[in-house]
Amino acid sequence: MTQQYLIGEASVLLAELEASGTEPDATRELARLRREAETGPVSRLGPVALRALELTDELCRESLRRGDALAFARQCACGAELREFCLCAQLADP
Repeated sequence: MTQQYLIGEASVLLAELEASGTEPDATRELARLRREAETGPVSRLGPVALRALELTDELCRESLRRGDALAFARQCACGAELREFCLCAQLADP
């Protein structure tokens, strides 16, 4: 995979996750992470993606706490796509 592809795909996945967010602080942090992925060195994609996965867990827990099944389903789907991307791009350990 080319570096530009990795950056672009990370940006798209983070934008989707950001759009699924229902918690303002997590959504702001996801926006910051997306900007970092787009403008920072490729070597930062791993840590950015791993932090985004942590935020996904937080968003999912919050959606469950509120009983928002639709948000939970969207966030789970986004998190699964991000996790698969991380594994395929070798940004995270299996």
